[in-house]
Amino acid sequence: MTAEQPVQIAYSPCPNDTFVFDAWAHGRILGAPALEVTFADIDITNGMAERGELDVLKVSYAVLPYVLDQYALLPCGGALGRGCGPLVLTAEEGVDLTGRTVAVPSERSTAYLLFRLWAADTLPEGVGEIVVMPFHEIMPAVRDGQVDAGLVIHEARFTYQKYGLHKLADMGEHWEDTTGLPIPLGAIIAKRSLGQERLKLLAESVRTSVRAAWDDPEASRPYVLEHAQEMDPAVADQHIGLYVNEFTADLGEDGYAAVRGLLTRAAAEGLVPPLGSDALAFP
Repeated sequence: MTAEQPVQIAYSPCPNDTFVFDAWAHGRILGAPALEVTFADIDITNGMAERGELDVLKVSYAVLPYVLDQYALLPCGGALGRGCGPLVLTAEEGVDLTGRTVAVPSERSTAYLLFRLWAADTLPEGVGEIVVMPFHEIMPAVRDGQVDAGLVIHEARFTYQKYGLHKLADMGEHWEDTTGLPIPLGAIIAKRSLGQERLKLLAESVRTSVRAAWDDPEASRPYVLEHAQEMDPAVADQHIGLYVNEFTADLGEDGYAAVRGLLTRAAAEGLVPPLGSDALAFP
């Protein structure tokens, strides 16, 4: 990739991503390379990363052990936080999930890792069948009795009551209670082959775009709502408020500890390959 070529990037149409990347995507970041944006849900971008497609991708932290040979984790732009974890929902209150069918958005998602770690601690006999389906289909499937429970992410935290569903457990709450760490959800990764200086430029472009969004939130609103899939603007604002925070500007010590903690525990459960000692280091 030459200096003149745009950076090929894929991120979701969710409000947190469009909010973060609005200024950069629209050429308002001085010195940043142009972007060629592909919108795709996280399960799609996880697959892109495993195939080595595109320069920069928003992916689940859960996919990092499979892609860090080709991609570097950028220290900014992702989604970590507190009080923002995935939920397990059921049609009835107090369901025992032992041996039951659970719908999940992806088996390579951070949500799924958090769910499996929660289940290992709370369901010694394990759940039954895991069914993968697009996240927007999960709540209707639970409501209609197609599955016994559903693991939901994103704005479903704010909308599940409309489906008459009940929160059985909060995966993020369990993670925070057992580790004291923030919840790692989505990461920004970039190809190592771009070179050290280009990677540093990309990271600084992300940080500047985040700060620009905070400095002038209204500037991003048309881009956010254009891609928010008819989401209520108030829900979009809640979504941004929950998932765009200090860890988006810089992972910091706690952020890196959370990522390494998640992947180390998941590896111990046999859910992902183990990480190398310097796998998360940024050039």
